[in-house]
Amino acid sequence: MTSPAEILPGVIFYSYLSAERREKVCFWNHHTLVLQVSGQFTLETSSQKISMAGGQMLLIGKNQLGTLTKTPVPGGHYETIVISLQEDLLRRIVLEEKLEAEREYIGPPNMLIPSNEFLQGYFQSIVPYARSSGAAMTDEMGILKVKEGVKLLLLALPGLQNFLFGFSEPSKIDLEKFMLSNYHFNVPVEKFAQLTGRSLAAFKRDFLKTFGTPPRHWLLDKRLTEARHLIETKHQKPSAIYLDLGFESLSHFSHSFKKKFGKAPTALHHGVLQN
Repeated sequence: MTSPAEILPGVIFYSYLSAERREKVCFWNHHTLVLQVSGQFTLETSSQKISMAGGQMLLIGKNQLGTLTKTPVPGGHYETIVISLQEDLLRRIVLEEKLEAEREYIGPPNMLIPSNEFLQGYFQSIVPYARSSGAAMTDEMGILKVKEGVKLLLLALPGLQNFLFGFSEPSKIDLEKFMLSNYHFNVPVEKFAQLTGRSLAAFKRDFLKTFGTPPRHWLLDKRLTEARHLIETKHQKPSAIYLDLGFESLSHFSHSFKKKFGKAPTALHHGVLQN
């Protein structure tokens, strides 16, 4: 079985791992429900860090950037089931159940879901399909399972109605605040534009007005400046920080760092340790 495997294409996924793996950057276009079967799942965004173990559920809000760490249990493995709550399906539920958001959602973007016997039963009903690569699950059955999950979430936490059914596009948010919190994520400028509620042209225009330099130049400079800070004041190794700062490779990071500061990051690190 490949990992992650698609149980219902684009909607339900199953991941199985025997060794720890950290994803560089993840982007969630849709609200996402994560069912942790075994091992530990850790999500880190610019505003939250949440970990969960086997038997727990996490609801991740749409239009977010973050990193994931997947850790198997000692001597065991890691299993998780991921359900993408796509907007077209949520709109269908709204129409069928005559539901709607009552007000704008203002709570946390990601939340652990308190368990109850109904959600536990739902959890256990999906595991066999996942472990068999969805062999017995038709598209119709898969959609029904997703709808069941949404209804049980609303039963457990009625306030999620505002979270799940708020279909407005991202508003035009504070560009400076957003970029200072998320510059280390290695995503295209187009994605930053989308997440700040702007067209690419508007994003570049507002960015230049805010920071006085184009986005790509600012991102590189900001990441390198932060790297120097981490090496000089936190004594961090270059090999331990380059991915977290949005660089594709250690060689690219080292080349860019030396070009800006006149010294390779490893040389700076060794010099700091000797002082």
